[in-house]
Amino acid sequence: MKISVIGTGYVGLVTGTCLAEVGNDVLCLDVDVNKINLLKQGEIPIYEPDLEDMVRRNVSVGRLRFTLDQAECTDHGLVQFIAVGTPPDEDGSADMQYVTTAARAIGQNMQDYKLIVDKSTVPVGTVDRVRGVIYEELAKRGVEIDFSVASNPEFLKEGAAVDDFMRPDRIVIGADDDKAIELLRTLYTPFNRNHDRLVVMDARSAELTKYAANAMLATRISFMNELALLAEKLGADIEHVRRGIGSDPRIGYHFLYAGCGYGGSCFPKDVKALQRTARENGTGLKILEAVEAVNARQKEVLLDKIRARFGSDLSGKTFALWGLAFKPNTDDMREAPSRMLITGLLAQGAAVSAYDPVAMDETKRLFASEPGLKLANSSMSALEGADALIVVTEWKMFRSPDFSEIRRKLRNAVIFDGRNIYDPDSIRTEGFEYFSIGRP
Repeated sequence: MKISVIGTGYVGLVTGTCLAEVGNDVLCLDVDVNKINLLKQGEIPIYEPDLEDMVRRNVSVGRLRFTLDQAECTDHGLVQFIAVGTPPDEDGSADMQYVTTAARAIGQNMQDYKLIVDKSTVPVGTVDRVRGVIYEELAKRGVEIDFSVASNPEFLKEGAAVDDFMRPDRIVIGADDDKAIELLRTLYTPFNRNHDRLVVMDARSAELTKYAANAMLATRISFMNELALLAEKLGADIEHVRRGIGSDPRIGYHFLYAGCGYGGSCFPKDVKALQRTARENGTGLKILEAVEAVNARQKEVLLDKIRARFGSDLSGKTFALWGLAFKPNTDDMREAPSRMLITGLLAQGAAVSAYDPVAMDETKRLFASEPGLKLANSSMSALEGADALIVVTEWKMFRSPDFSEIRRKLRNAVIFDGRNIYDPDSIRTEGFEYFSIGRP
């Protein structure tokens, strides 16, 4: 099948590449000249495990191509995926200008039947909005061309996106016409062989499903983080509580880890957008208001623990920080807890020596003018002369370090563990003061 993908950001690039991997002829469009030139060389502008090799492989055999030409993109694909960004607007709503621009360009250039698929995370009612924009452009041209619009939200975890696309838990299709449904069923057949993963529904339900999924996961995280603060006051261990409730199959273990808050491109943005949608429709989402408030508070917990141990004036202190990305296996630092922590430490007069396996370039971009932040060449070199170690992102490489070497390099044998990756008894046996989340 000939596929066009509008947008080569995180969602668009993964979608286009994975569809090419199973044999489709895919053309991806972007307006960024540098990005397109980079992709044509088989290089990618983001970090995502396995994605770069897959891009190179499909570019080399001609199944995956990239263009700046909107007319070429529209002409190429029977199916047109809109996978552009929907960043949060000032009022928390999703900014729809890029989706609208993409739809308008399709309407201006299409010559025959197209199935337009909203892959971006978009507010409820976007399928109707896209359909209206295309009708408007066709009317300006004075032509009548058949087309369909469907919703097909993505459920990709950063750091595991390729596997999520190639082995999906579910494939949600929101459409009201049989032709669109059958085309998408055919397109997704290679990903659907073991058992039927397609969940077909109306477009508005599909659009709401995406927001509801992310809001539920964010709720679980904030719920556990709030319980963790209570556990500390009660002398309980949130890790024991997690195992106790997670063993109930109605609850399960996923997204029950206490920590220093969630970040990334999806949860913060989608929680805000869903609340905005609720307000626009005359209702409120009290639970999500609490989820957002709890998460904002949780990002301050590590700084509070550091000040409680070293005092509110941190002048002359240096802190080693392991982990900058909002989660492992990505270089994404959007809404990352590390950003608030670094800003807070520098504001208190401290210096920070930081290391992350893949997010160093992004950190340089975000903190280019901060003289108090040093980026180390390795996790161990970050410790040199530091007063304490702070673990913010649970990269695997941080899970079993040489604690004797850590103790030798630090001025004080103090560890603040924002992800509870170490065993408290074992690490105290190693001679450390140990501060974690929700554990005595």
